[in-house]
Amino acid sequence: MKIAVLISGGVDSAVAVHQLLQLGHDLHLFYIRIGLDTDEGDCSAEEDIEMCQFIAKKYNLPFDVVSLHEEYWENVMEYALRTVKSGLTPNPDIMCNKIIKFGYFERRWGHMFDKTATGHYATTLDIDGTTFLGTAIDPVKDQTDFLARIDYSQLTHLMFPLGNLPKSKVREIAIETNMPNAYRRDSQGICFLGKINYNDFIRRHLGTKKGAIIEIETGKKLGEHNGFWFHTIGQRKGLGLSGGPWYVVKKNVHDNVIYVSNGYDTEKQYGNTLHIDEMHWISKNPWKDNCNNVAITFKNRHTPDFTDAHLTHIEDSEYVIESENKIQGIAPGQFAVIYDRDKKICYGSGIITGRNILM
Repeated sequence: MKIAVLISGGVDSAVAVHQLLQLGHDLHLFYIRIGLDTDEGDCSAEEDIEMCQFIAKKYNLPFDVVSLHEEYWENVMEYALRTVKSGLTPNPDIMCNKIIKFGYFERRWGHMFDKTATGHYATTLDIDGTTFLGTAIDPVKDQTDFLARIDYSQLTHLMFPLGNLPKSKVREIAIETNMPNAYRRDSQGICFLGKINYNDFIRRHLGTKKGAIIEIETGKKLGEHNGFWFHTIGQRKGLGLSGGPWYVVKKNVHDNVIYVSNGYDTEKQYGNTLHIDEMHWISKNPWKDNCNNVAITFKNRHTPDFTDAHLTHIEDSEYVIESENKIQGIAPGQFAVIYDRDKKICYGSGIITGRNILM
């Protein structure tokens, strides 16, 4: 098959290239370039591109750098800033995959190939003629939660060569094949933005505004913050308070106030019920005819752990998740990602709503 491979300069996408070549596929490598929102240049991108060029040269493959700068800033970053400004917790990586990597890229370049492949840790499963997004064999590296808003047409055009490999094996292959990035550290941070500091990014766009930090149980003012948009529900670090731990448990957007509660086991930071809206099913809703207290597992943040729960349909795209274990830091705006009880299939995701954000 003719396959477009999205590579990043990291070890995962490099090994994905190697695995696909071992299977005899015809590959064309692509790097999606997104410029920063400053005049400082994008040194990390230049380093990434150079590494991609090494991979292309090693295997004598065609390689192109394509730009989706305007599309990224008009869609993904606009979404992130709008969500943060509303007091919610965004997930730019989820939206980046849906809109940029498997949206704009697919429409402009990927559609000319039989498939598009990436170094994501995920799989695809065929069940009775329907393709589903499957979890990776390595639960620590599983990235299906970042893919939980893609649609069926996107999924059926994707390949994930690393889904059945543990990360340790990926590193081993990189070393055995003398990959130039075999020992390169995994990238961290917002999709495409590399080493950018998230708080610096938010400060640059939303500025600062002093507000009160209030103990929710007593109403006592404990200190000040620089803007509610720097804080998320469940946050513990970065509050600058003594006598902790302190957790952010509520925000008042209108008055620029954040409320905190003290202690590792404070009940204020836990909950069992997640209300979700804008539910999106990747392939199909497996419980379309009767979604009442069905057994599922779910994630509400990127973690190797799946939480047992029950899902009930309320109306339209609104659902309720009742977790069997208490969940720390349920933050409105986050995505709740729905899986089967066997933790093999990622069915889709919804956006968490809640009452701990006052507008």
